[in-house]
Amino acid sequence: MTDSKYFTTTKKGEIFELKAELNSDKKEKKKEAVKKVIASMTVGKDVSALFPDVVNCMQTDNLELKKLVYLYLMNYAKSQPDMAIMAVNTFVKDCEDPNPLIRALAVRTMGCIRVDKITEYLCEPLRKCLKDEDPYVRKTAAVCVAKLHDINAQLVEDQGFLDTLKDLISDSNPMVVANAVAALSEIAESHPSSNLLDLNPQSINKLLTALNECTEWGQIFILDCLANYTPKDDREAQSICERVTPRLSHANSAVVLSAVKVLMKFMEMLSKDLDYYGTLLKKLAPPLVTLLSAEPELQYVALRNINLIVQKRPEILKHEMKVFFVKYNDPIYVKLEKLDIMIRLASQANIAQVLAELKEYATEVDVDFVRKAVRAIGRCAIKVEQSAERCVSTLLDLIQTKVNYVVQEAIVVIKDIFRKYPNKYESVIATLCENLDSLDEPEARAAMIWIVGEYAERIDNADELLESFLEGFHDESTQVQLQLLTAIVKLFLKKPTETQELVQQVLSLATQDSDNPDLRDRGYIYWRLLSTDPVAAKEVVLAEKPLISEETDLIEPTLLDELICYIGTLASVYHKPPSAFVEGGRGVVHKSLPPRTASSESAESPETAPTGAPPGEQPDVIPAQGDLLGDLLNLDLGPPVSGPPLATSSVQMGAVDLLGGGLDSLIGGTNFVAPPTAAVPANLGAPIGSGLSDLFDLTSGVGTLSGSYVAPKAVWLPAMKAKGLEISGTFTRQVGSISMDLQLTNKALQVMTDFAIQFNRNSFGLAPAAPLQVHAPLSPNQTVEISLPLSTVGSVMKMEPLNNLQVAVKNNIDVFYFSTLYPLHILFVEDGKMDRQMFLATWKDIPNENEAQFQIRDCPLNAGEDSEPPTPAPRLYPGPCTDWGLPRPCDPTEAASSKLQSSNIFTVAKRNVEGQDMLYQSLKLTNGIWVLAELRIQPGNPSCTLSLKCRAPEVSQHVYQAYETILKN
Repeated sequence: MTDSKYFTTTKKGEIFELKAELNSDKKEKKKEAVKKVIASMTVGKDVSALFPDVVNCMQTDNLELKKLVYLYLMNYAKSQPDMAIMAVNTFVKDCEDPNPLIRALAVRTMGCIRVDKITEYLCEPLRKCLKDEDPYVRKTAAVCVAKLHDINAQLVEDQGFLDTLKDLISDSNPMVVANAVAALSEIAESHPSSNLLDLNPQSINKLLTALNECTEWGQIFILDCLANYTPKDDREAQSICERVTPRLSHANSAVVLSAVKVLMKFMEMLSKDLDYYGTLLKKLAPPLVTLLSAEPELQYVALRNINLIVQKRPEILKHEMKVFFVKYNDPIYVKLEKLDIMIRLASQANIAQVLAELKEYATEVDVDFVRKAVRAIGRCAIKVEQSAERCVSTLLDLIQTKVNYVVQEAIVVIKDIFRKYPNKYESVIATLCENLDSLDEPEARAAMIWIVGEYAERIDNADELLESFLEGFHDESTQVQLQLLTAIVKLFLKKPTETQELVQQVLSLATQDSDNPDLRDRGYIYWRLLSTDPVAAKEVVLAEKPLISEETDLIEPTLLDELICYIGTLASVYHKPPSAFVEGGRGVVHKSLPPRTASSESAESPETAPTGAPPGEQPDVIPAQGDLLGDLLNLDLGPPVSGPPLATSSVQMGAVDLLGGGLDSLIGGTNFVAPPTAAVPANLGAPIGSGLSDLFDLTSGVGTLSGSYVAPKAVWLPAMKAKGLEISGTFTRQVGSISMDLQLTNKALQVMTDFAIQFNRNSFGLAPAAPLQVHAPLSPNQTVEISLPLSTVGSVMKMEPLNNLQVAVKNNIDVFYFSTLYPLHILFVEDGKMDRQMFLATWKDIPNENEAQFQIRDCPLNAGEDSEPPTPAPRLYPGPCTDWGLPRPCDPTEAASSKLQSSNIFTVAKRNVEGQDMLYQSLKLTNGIWVLAELRIQPGNPSCTLSLKCRAPEVSQHVYQAYETILKN
């Protein structure tokens, strides 16, 4: 008789009877009673009252009875922790039983009893079992360590179990190795910072040796562990791949996918020129194809993984198109997934086959599948240019079927084909217009309206067609309303005389009768554009549109690389990283593919360039909407156009002069002579040290070659905001040349290449004077220092604050934006010294309301009166500090004057009034603006007073900040 009889009883008062039976002297009766208890527990009855009686049955040699008691114990120990302690002695005894099955059973049960009070008693038995002579006991004990770690991590670490677990990786039995790896991986996932699985070539070799003899689940644990290892070079990667490849022919699909994950990861390090690389590609295809002959659920998981593999390396399955053809009895979820992969694999070689198949699918009965098939034909046209004509004629054939949903999908995709190939297939518009009345879906109606508006000049009755849509304007969806508004404005700009009434009608409906803010805003923008500047309106509304890209649903490259590392897991089915769906993020580690070797990098470069873009062109990248740096959208992120050389003297900005023309008007209208500007040598950019005369140039007024003060580098773009790229930098001015000194650090797990930089328009026309030169790929954890020369002849736009600079940096991962403030003293030019008479006249001429006064507090140059002069003293300062007489020992005034001169702030005159030293200084900005200054220094007073006069008072605050920075550093 079977054990089902234990589940059929419904007697009352059973607990009392069972209690009596459990305490019976007869072994058979005891066993029967325990079975009844377990049956009651299984169906949900509370039999916890029998806990002490069941625990008493543990003292038995009968293995079946012992298993049943342990099962009961695992279930109720948590609710009866005090009683559970009674079982500890039996565990300890069972761990020394001669029968290895009982030893293993005891240690397994110990791991499953999640009671804090008991855990410390279990350490000794567990330690013995980890070193047991029988591999079955050792492998069970290895898993028990992971369970114990989950209950009390500190205890496991204190008892040294983790080290014992690491030693088990070298065990002679492959199953023990597999369980040790599984336990360490589990612990490492919950503690990402701990470096438990410290893999090296020796331990990897042991794992690969154990791989061949493990059970299938043991193989999966070992393969997953191998996938987390980064080989030191391509040779080691190839060696591991060779030893993992036989797993591809395993019967278990999980083993196959784990092996594929390891190979996909390590292929990244192999050069494409290697013969082995081609062999590996051929070996990867058959196991993936075999997975598609399993049941539908497994097929779906395999297809989701194949989708990722095809996006990463389409060449693996490029000859296997036929296996993705849909079968009539495939479930819809498998059909749709196969369709997606077919489009990804479509190429010029197989497009005829694919189109014939897709046309067939478009006549199926499943509406969702038909829609997707029609869309797929459009995607093929966009992806494979040579097939576009054939795709369009296929779509026209489908439109002739007059099946409503087929016609609507066809119109939606034809709109995209028009965007991709302008002025090529417009002959089909007449056929589309015939089906206007049958359109009832918003997307199809919007697509048709777009076509009519875009090609209004080719459609005789375009105004009538759009007017027919306008009749039920308020009943349309927002998508259709917005498209209709734009289409009618386009029509008006193309045929203004015939459509004036129509455009007024739609603008009135959109602005006055609508409560949708998007529609209203767009209506007002068009209305104002048309009423104020029709030419500008034409340029905006009828502007040339960018071509659409061929693959709109590709996974973003860094996410794709991460998902490849999760092949065979839930992340590869969801196409989302684990952090997106694992609650709390416990144990979620961001993974990435290993960096490519130099040889594989060079071999891949032609392929990684986006298809469809001519060589050397970068695809347009559109940042998130509403970005502070919207203006950067207009920037070309390629290398900057080589402009005029760096300007070192004033730049005549004419009409776009941001802050006024400096003193030019004043000088032109008076009898004063312009200040003598020393001719800046032509070889200003030449290396320093071309003779002592350059170094001690005391007459020309050009600043000393030591250069102005340079602030320490600050982090401008943190790694967490730029997918692992950290940018630090500062600005320098040396010998008339402005530079942006950058430090790029790669904190991501993949190589970064193809760097470019561009600035938004700014107050002083700062722009890169050369491309951003990063000569070698930037590997993970590598830092590179770059000095980027800047010019001041870029586009000008007044910024808030004035010295704000918005920057876009591009690499192979993405485009990143940041803004920084540059110190104004980098714009002080070398010919900024006025003569005294000019200074006096200009000071008087600038209105008094343009004067600004500032306090520079705690100025370190101005020491107290009792302080000693610096050693060695006296130091003689050349140039302006001489006060037009004999040189004097260094004092705070001279120190300040000399320090400021090194940043191109020149002392014109100096005098002492009532114990205060007064420095009269001049400086000139790169755009020709002069700033005059009076610096009052009182010996012993730690504060200085700065008065500034300038025709553009908005620069005064920033000049004051420059003074403060220079004097305090």
